Amino acid sequence: MAAVLDSVRAFFAHSVFTIDAENAGDVVARENLLDRAMGPNRRRKSSEKIRRGRVPAEGLALVARDRDGHVIGTVRLWSIEAGVNADGTPINALLLGPLAVDASFEGKGVGSALMRAAMLEAKTRGHGAILLVGDAAYYERFGFFATKAQHLVMPGPFERSRFLALELVEGWLDGAAGMIVPSGRVLASAPVRRAA
Repeated sequence: MAAVLDSVRAFFAHSVFTIDAENAGDVVARENLLDRAMGPNRRRKSSEKIRRGRVPAEGLALVARDRDGHVIGTVRLWSIEAGVNADGTPINALLLGPLAVDASFEGKGVGSALMRAAMLEAKTRGHGAILLVGDAAYYERFGFFATKAQHLVMPGPFERSRFLALELVEGWLDGAAGMIVPSGRVLASAPVRRAA
């Protein structure tokens, strides 16, 4: 991942932000940013049901930082099974989201930079496809389209026209049908302390 992030940093060296791997110290800033950007109902979305109790795919939690090192953007990708293929074999893929940028940095290319870095890192790590629920007009410029996800469904309500997919490997989602389910690492819970 270091090589990918180094190339992204070099590209944005003269910018007002940098792309970096998320670290444990970013959690509070990320959650506050998501609350502001996504609103109070963000945890009720179908995508959140898939992410709940899981950790992002290895190396696929990224942040954008301003010149002072503050988190101004975030994107994470999660391991999923994107239904099954014609012979019933589960199809491994990634679910992207949420992508969020601080309102004071909107229109400065932060979201695009996070998307491109996440897609490049996912491809470098050998992943075959990325799915997401989002605004088609925004995500189509990155190669995401509803046609590749047309026979897949989310757990819970979702808008079909906003359910999009990108193949990082051509043909990866051919024949994919069924329910999206989480397949990533489960979040380890903190040990419970009992009163003496």
